[in-house]
Amino acid sequence: MVDDPRPSASSARVEDGPPVRLADVEVARDLLRGVVRRTPTLPARALSELVGAPVWLKCENQQRTGSFKIRGAYTRISRLAAEERARGVVAASAGNHAQGVALAARLLGTTATVFMPERAALPKVSATRGYGAQVRLAGETIDGSLAEAVRFADETGAVLVHPFDHVDVIAGQGTVGLEILDDVPDAATVLVPAGGGGLLGGIAAAVRGRRPDVRVVGVQAEAAAAWPASLVAGRPVALDRMRTIADGIAVGVPGNVTYPQVAGLVDEFVTVGEDTLARALLHCLERAKLLVEPAGAAAVAALLEQPARFPGPVVAVLSGGNIDPLVLLHVIEHGMAAAARYLSMRVRVVDRPGALAELLTQIGDLGANVVDVEHTRISAAIPLGDVDVQLSLETRGATHSAAIVDALRNSGHAVFDEAGAPWGSGDVAAAG
Repeated sequence: MVDDPRPSASSARVEDGPPVRLADVEVARDLLRGVVRRTPTLPARALSELVGAPVWLKCENQQRTGSFKIRGAYTRISRLAAEERARGVVAASAGNHAQGVALAARLLGTTATVFMPERAALPKVSATRGYGAQVRLAGETIDGSLAEAVRFADETGAVLVHPFDHVDVIAGQGTVGLEILDDVPDAATVLVPAGGGGLLGGIAAAVRGRRPDVRVVGVQAEAAAAWPASLVAGRPVALDRMRTIADGIAVGVPGNVTYPQVAGLVDEFVTVGEDTLARALLHCLERAKLLVEPAGAAAVAALLEQPARFPGPVVAVLSGGNIDPLVLLHVIEHGMAAAARYLSMRVRVVDRPGALAELLTQIGDLGANVVDVEHTRISAAIPLGDVDVQLSLETRGATHSAAIVDALRNSGHAVFDEAGAPWGSGDVAAAG
């Protein structure tokens, strides 16, 4: 493996300043012209009403390969010497970076080998192969895949294209920031999903270079938030474990290049929970008509959790839209539960012909949709002459759920939660 012939920023310190500046991003923009799509920045009416200020969505989910990654991958590979390109490139990724490297390599006439986790989503594996890369499945996690990619680079001489920790990658990703300022020149806050920090650091270089007054905020999943602790420690600190649906930003430790970049330019970090990530994805689908992966919806999740925190106009970056259909189904269901649009309860009715039909008719008249129903009469906890009906309902939200519970209780039914405790309308906020 041969290092980049230009000076490396891998040993950069915070006091040396950010390794990537506005001028670097502007050069990358010229390089990428005609290669990447200039993705739209769309107004988000529902979020604007929630925040009380204009909110815009920067739609990198509509980028080539479905995420911003093509920007950094193409910038990095295009600057390799002819002899380096002849040896090919290698990368490790669970999906987005894999596709970006594969397409960039094909456009630039070099070969790409991509190591992906053994349990990588089949659609992402297929898409990466479709762009022309040779895919090798290795490792339980992305860390195992990266170790194999490094070994492959050492053995073959292929150039490792890191997903975030390189100045060229950061500069390429930063072109998103230039487009944001072109589209929303009066932006006051830019929210960016953050994993390793390449996208965040690049956008910060572009935005703060032109508009030092704009707040640039990184958003991480609570269960995979390596940046806050690292910034407190003054150096990259590795997480002991991560578990989040936002796999695109699940990075266990900031990079040596991205650390001084982010530490020097980003104003703050916020973290968001798993329930809110699911709600944010659902919000993008229903209200903005946009398909976004959980990591890509992190900035929207931050607005849903703390709408009054960020000065407007706000630009939320939707960093990607690559999601396995099965995962999408699970996340939608989880998001609906988190928004109290699923109501699970047990209703006790008299054991007589027609009682179940009457209950279901009442549920329908109340505007709920029955997802699942289970009729139980054999239990020591059920009085003789009664039956319990376990219901899973789709509702319009917490207020609607409360109205359903109140109506059932007022009609004489005993209503219990899933644990069997008597349930009143004040409990419906936890219905999911």
